[in-house]
Amino acid sequence: MTCPKNQRFSLLVCALLLGATSLPSPAQIALPGASPVSPAGTPAASPKPKKARATKDTKERSARAKADKSSAPGVATIDGRPLMLNGRSGLLQVSGSGKTLQVDKLRLPGESVSDPTQRCIVDIVGEKPIEASSEETPDGLDRYEADVPACPFTFDVLDGAVLVPSQITACVFKAADCQTSPGGLWGPDGASLENDAAAIGKQRTKAENAMARALQAIEERAKDNPDASSLLTDQNAFPGQRDDACRDYVKESVHGFCAASLTEARAALLEARLAGLSSSGAKETEGAKAERKKKKPKAAASAQ
Repeated sequence: MTCPKNQRFSLLVCALLLGATSLPSPAQIALPGASPVSPAGTPAASPKPKKARATKDTKERSARAKADKSSAPGVATIDGRPLMLNGRSGLLQVSGSGKTLQVDKLRLPGESVSDPTQRCIVDIVGEKPIEASSEETPDGLDRYEADVPACPFTFDVLDGAVLVPSQITACVFKAADCQTSPGGLWGPDGASLENDAAAIGKQRTKAENAMARALQAIEERAKDNPDASSLLTDQNAFPGQRDDACRDYVKESVHGFCAASLTEARAALLEARLAGLSSSGAKETEGAKAERKKKKPKAAASAQ
């Protein structure tokens, strides 16, 4: 830079300008969390894409689904455990896993054919273990059929219990002068459950919540679906049926095991029926679309 020498004022201005260009640049302070400043001429780095963060509701639903799946009842909860009808009498003990189980012990309580006032027990022992074959999950729970001579029956696997549907006719064992029916809830000795009331209460609450969710979804379909409407009507009778079925379970008023188990079974049934309603609804929608596609070419042809 050059300045005219014959002008004092110009010299002063030039001196000031030269001094300003030689001053050091101020230091840059990086604030916490700020990105470092790139040197001049350096291309700016493209910002890193942020990872998608799951919402609180999504996390809760995922955790709930995992918990429900991990706590689903299975054969492991009854494998080798002695189960009693209404927690009182008889004995049912099964073992194994998968498609085929075996009934290791079976004692059926009943009454004498010749004198119904007399109680009797039929102890069924065979040369080979009695097989129980899988019938899949028609009502939402694992179901097996036990090929018991003179008294075949099916049972659904619950958490630490099995539920045998009511028999239309009694099983008669003439040689033992005894008639019996395995229908009812087979679970632990009722007297042994008194200290488990709190845990059983939580189990029932979980089943009640699952049942309520299924019912809410079924109600949404009941307006246009007679099957859904019928399910809601049946549900009105369930509390009374549960009370009647659990009246004879030993110490039921103390621990509530029977009510919790039957609520669990009901929730599974409703969820299975709901799945059926959803699949049938999807098929009807696909059928309606197919019909519309068929009608469109016909309408176009008639227009020509």
